[in-house]
Amino acid sequence: MAQAQDQDAQVPATSSARPQSIGEIVVTAQKREQKLQDVPVSITAITGAKIEDLKITDLRSVQSYVPNMAVLNSGVNPVVFIRGFGSGPNNVAFDQEVSVYLDGIYGGRGAQFSAPFFDLERMEVLRGPQGALFGRNTAAGAISLISAKPGPAFEGYVSAGYDFERQGVDLTGVVSAPLSDTFGVRVAAKLTHQDGYIRNLYNDRDEPVLRDEMARVTLRWQPSSDIDVSFKNEYGSHVLKGGVTVSGSLTEDVYDNDFGDERYVSDNYAGAGLDEESGIETWNSALNADIGIGDHTLTLIGGYSHYKTRRFTAYDEIAPDGSIPADGGNARFGNGFPEDFDQWSVEARIASPLDQFLEYVVGLYYDTSEYHLHQDTYYRDIASLTGHQSTDFYQDSDAWSAYGQGTFNFTPDLRLIAGLRYSEVKKSAEFTQRTVSGDALNAIGPDREGRLSEDYFDPSGTLQFDVTPDIMLYATVARGSKSGGFVSNTYNVSEDGFQFAAERSMNYEFGVKSTLGNGLATINLAIFRMDFEDLQQSAYDPDRRTFFTRNAASARSEGVELEVQVIPTDSLSLNANVAYLDARFEDYPGAPCLAYETVEQCDSADPNSLAQHNIAGLPLMFAPKWSGNVGFQHEADLGSLKLVTGGNAQFRSKYFVADGYSPIWGVQDGWVKFDARIQLGAQDDRWSIALVGRNLTDVHSRGAAIRFPGSITATSRTLSWMDEYRAISLNGTLRF
Repeated sequence: MAQAQDQDAQVPATSSARPQSIGEIVVTAQKREQKLQDVPVSITAITGAKIEDLKITDLRSVQSYVPNMAVLNSGVNPVVFIRGFGSGPNNVAFDQEVSVYLDGIYGGRGAQFSAPFFDLERMEVLRGPQGALFGRNTAAGAISLISAKPGPAFEGYVSAGYDFERQGVDLTGVVSAPLSDTFGVRVAAKLTHQDGYIRNLYNDRDEPVLRDEMARVTLRWQPSSDIDVSFKNEYGSHVLKGGVTVSGSLTEDVYDNDFGDERYVSDNYAGAGLDEESGIETWNSALNADIGIGDHTLTLIGGYSHYKTRRFTAYDEIAPDGSIPADGGNARFGNGFPEDFDQWSVEARIASPLDQFLEYVVGLYYDTSEYHLHQDTYYRDIASLTGHQSTDFYQDSDAWSAYGQGTFNFTPDLRLIAGLRYSEVKKSAEFTQRTVSGDALNAIGPDREGRLSEDYFDPSGTLQFDVTPDIMLYATVARGSKSGGFVSNTYNVSEDGFQFAAERSMNYEFGVKSTLGNGLATINLAIFRMDFEDLQQSAYDPDRRTFFTRNAASARSEGVELEVQVIPTDSLSLNANVAYLDARFEDYPGAPCLAYETVEQCDSADPNSLAQHNIAGLPLMFAPKWSGNVGFQHEADLGSLKLVTGGNAQFRSKYFVADGYSPIWGVQDGWVKFDARIQLGAQDDRWSIALVGRNLTDVHSRGAAIRFPGSITATSRTLSWMDEYRAISLNGTLRF
């Protein structure tokens, strides 16, 4: 896979012999250890070493290296889209269509695993429904993160970096040690303190200021060859002081490379008396045990996940003409969405021995969670109204499932892989709303309560054929599910609008995985069609200052993913990922009005008009037709030293970033971003110094955009959430 398969299988650096093959990565996408090229799934795997080299620190920074993946920048709640499908940022309480698994622990919320992107063994991104083995809320895909574990030898490293653009430091330290022949410990910590990339003219500060602090302790016990038990506990604190919203015009396309250099956000915004900030504190624990029982392996996984967020969102006050309205005219409305979440989970599965006609994995899973979302709305001098309103949303959830997958080896070259998962989900929710002080801006409706109980089957089937030992074909049909839920942050939500239904996905995929030239090249191709029914959608209605959540009838994405890696010489490796995607609504009656429509075409205040409004044929948001990356890495022998250089270009064609689908301000133009790395170090990798550049041409792209209405501001304008700009850092690493 591009950027995934490092040259782990190289001969020693002192030899002039050519590498024997592209190094293989071992993955666990099918709950067993398998070589990446042997897995009949569209999957990209990135090693921990590559994650460090590329300065990947979170989900947002990995998206450029994974075909058909996009991550929306929304503060502490990143939203992942795969093949055009994701759960959107407007309903904070949404379960995600792309779930993240950290050391086997399910994370269905964007904020749940914000801290673990350091000291990883590898990362696996699986595209398409993964319901049979991974469970619900993987209707579009799944991401699996595997932390590094203690090994048999003493080892560790310290790394320090300085970012010249952000004017901040990045420090990492890892120590792994065997405390006895059977017991080991690994301790890892990371600290990042950096300034932002957009100048706030009010306080003359680059925002958002980043303060990240993370620590992880892993214990591992291996009393025999049949028992491997590990326990991990990690803490993370992620704080962004300031924001990334930038004002723009509703009528002029001004999104060139200068757009977004400046913003203006004053203190006491909207009279709230709060600083603009996004913060999250996380605790995650995982217990993993593999126990040999005869020829079988029993795996037990238990986990606890907790996070608490704080967030107050202010908005750039600069008017489209560049002026700043007096007396806070553009600082009249602000809001916050602090969250509190706890989850306990347990899983048990048993795997049969390999090299049998029937190889199988069967298991049971259970999780329970409690979630609280508090919403604050602050407003000042809006139609002579000033005040503070709030809502509270509480949800309890219990889910269990039983699953199994069998591989029928008809011949050494032909096999059928069949999987099935049965799941039950129960949720209960309460929603309350009130005017805390002052005048009422939003109508306060009655409190709401709701309960849901769902059960569903997620089957999958894959036919796999090895044409030769180096070329494999597969065809897959798989179903995925995402549980229903409740509207969490809409004032005066109606009784019938409080709850939304579960959604279903079907994926049809044909793939080829090939290793050529005695391991000197890999070429992998996937062709797919994904169909969604009852797709959950949430949009912001600026005229009513509220969120609009419901199920769209159906949507479809079709496309192709091509990944190539080649080693043309003993010192050079080349990689390329190219993805084509056509993702659009097949049927969406009752959709919110579009930015370019007249009141006669669609009236958001008229229920009958909305009921007749259908946006079938429109593309899905955050779904460019073309995306990918092209890169290289070269290693030069300098005697006792080696010089490693590398570069990567990521590209996207244009895509929509706004609910209203404005052809002016709702479209992000296509872009190309360049990364590069030059590293000098010892041949044995004991030390290295690297200069790393990301987005070297300083492209300013937007993660999302909305229209800010004149009813709550002095000037009507757009607001864009900006992606990160250029970053250039010098990093030194010492290993021991």
